[in-house]
Amino acid sequence: MIEVVCGIVEARDGRILACRRGLDRHLGGLWEFPGGKVEPGETGEDALIRELREELQIDVEVGTALRSAVEWTDGQVSIRLRGYWCRISDNASPFALEHEELKWCTCDELKTLDWAEADIPLMTEISASFR
Repeated sequence: MIEVVCGIVEARDGRILACRRGLDRHLGGLWEFPGGKVEPGETGEDALIRELREELQIDVEVGTALRSAVEWTDGQVSIRLRGYWCRISDNASPFALEHEELKWCTCDELKTLDWAEADIPLMTEISASFR
């Protein structure tokens, strides 16, 4: 089981960053929260800081973890996904190095995207927190 973290990157106006996977990648075209694999010796928070810097060229402050930890497999890949609330620590704008598209979304807009299956429980938890 691969340990994976993702950032629920929240803008100052409350919108959340969603990223559409590259069409040439596994699960291409589906939306996800940005992040990646936890390397040996890393904490989840350290991995998230590294991954968001590599994928989006942003530095983040990592906050609390979501309650949901998602275990998911498609027969090829098995992951345990943990999401963390994040804020960009400077005024940088994310830049899509590995994603097809980036979108800042309201809670209602998040619900309309075609999500990668592992991200759906996280999106549901986030949506519930805005009620």
